[in-house]
Amino acid sequence: MQASDYVDETLGTILDALETGELTSEALTQALLDRIAERNPSINAVVAQQADAALAQARQADEERAGGQLRGPLHGVPMTIKDGFQVQGMVTASGSPSLRSFKPEEDAAAVQRLLDAGAIILGKTNVPLYCGDFQSYNDVYGTTNNPWDTTRSPGGSSGGAAAALAAGMTPVELGSDIGGSIRNPAHFCGVFGHKPSQGVVPMRGHIPGPPGTKGLTDMAVAGPMTRSARDLRLMLDVLAGPDELDAEGWQLDLPDCTWAADELRVLCWFDDPVCPIDTAYRTQLRNAAGTLRSLGATVTDTPPDELQLAQFYPLYMRLLAGVMGGGVPPKLYKQMQWAARLGRLFGKTAPDTLQGYAAAATQTHRQWLRDNEARHRLRYQWQALFESFDVILMPVTPTAAMPHQHAGNLFKRRIQVDGVSRPYADNMAWVAPATLLHLPATVAPVGLANQLPVGVQIVGPYLHDKRTIRVAELLEEAIEMPRPA
Repeated sequence: MQASDYVDETLGTILDALETGELTSEALTQALLDRIAERNPSINAVVAQQADAALAQARQADEERAGGQLRGPLHGVPMTIKDGFQVQGMVTASGSPSLRSFKPEEDAAAVQRLLDAGAIILGKTNVPLYCGDFQSYNDVYGTTNNPWDTTRSPGGSSGGAAAALAAGMTPVELGSDIGGSIRNPAHFCGVFGHKPSQGVVPMRGHIPGPPGTKGLTDMAVAGPMTRSARDLRLMLDVLAGPDELDAEGWQLDLPDCTWAADELRVLCWFDDPVCPIDTAYRTQLRNAAGTLRSLGATVTDTPPDELQLAQFYPLYMRLLAGVMGGGVPPKLYKQMQWAARLGRLFGKTAPDTLQGYAAAATQTHRQWLRDNEARHRLRYQWQALFESFDVILMPVTPTAAMPHQHAGNLFKRRIQVDGVSRPYADNMAWVAPATLLHLPATVAPVGLANQLPVGVQIVGPYLHDKRTIRVAELLEEAIEMPRPA
């Protein structure tokens, strides 16, 4: 095989070729740069490059390998990084014109772990403004297109990452997720993504919050995106572990999972009146459940009555708005307080409306504490649910990749679900339970709906990240997915 043949391969295949000498890091890096030059103009996923530095580092990695010195499990692997993560010396704009010249003096904690494992940073991938949308466009770098259909979005906020993966411009990526920002793009672009359990991978050095933020953000996580479920496992092992303040006192040992399909108890939750999903998508989800059943898994098609999005989605939206409200400027905060008052006056208090969101973003700490307690009570309920089921299969969003739409805000835009107009914010409804409850969730591609890739969301118990990844591995082995043209 030529180096150019490896740009569409999995990380595992690339590592094997590097180890046997069939491939060099320098040759792979040049092949990826050539692929970016070929495909990026129509996709606009990679928005910054450090080609000369990456090639120099690749040559050094090859020399170290020849001398028997490996830095770690990713030695000599070139990759791109989502532009929400700080990379020392590279512009980290996070889609904001105010940061178009910001060059961090240190790497984000998760980026540093990749570098320590031997990875080479080739470039940065596009995001929406401050990573705050289900699409990936901004006034700094423009719009990222979906490699499967450039008239459609690759998702957000890790849309550039997913598009680059799908188009063979990087073998792996680092994403972040608070509103589905790993899961949504993985689903839209037909790649694998893993939202880890809360706190497993440090978020220090991610924008937002503002540059220099040290505090932990509720519900926000960093995690891997890949072209193979097995690659998720390897990347998680590299990324997971306590941040520097915690490392003195605790260690992380995630439970492994190598179960066969006939050891699995699977619950399917594919329908809910709060957020209907497209019929063609539901068909692929049911096919995925049927695949696991054919492999020997025990599959339950009807969820318990108490499993309803109405129990999770409003609470999630209030807590999410609380996170976002902490970072808005004082003038905007006062405007949001006025919007909240008007909402109460006119009965617009649902958290998926602009007025309701403003109310949650300006809530008192007392209100937040009450919602946080409600969240933890639900966590214990789901702990009991996982005594009966090993994983829960769920949709990611209501549809496959949606057409680009930039007019209006997140509360005015609409999407079409089986020809019916639905709120744009529905894109967060199905990712809400796992995020709210701090649970691991893996997205695996399972087929095409209307010629576009779709994925299933696999949710598991807290800290059982490798269980959800294992189910993704089983699906990958059984379902053959095409690649974008």
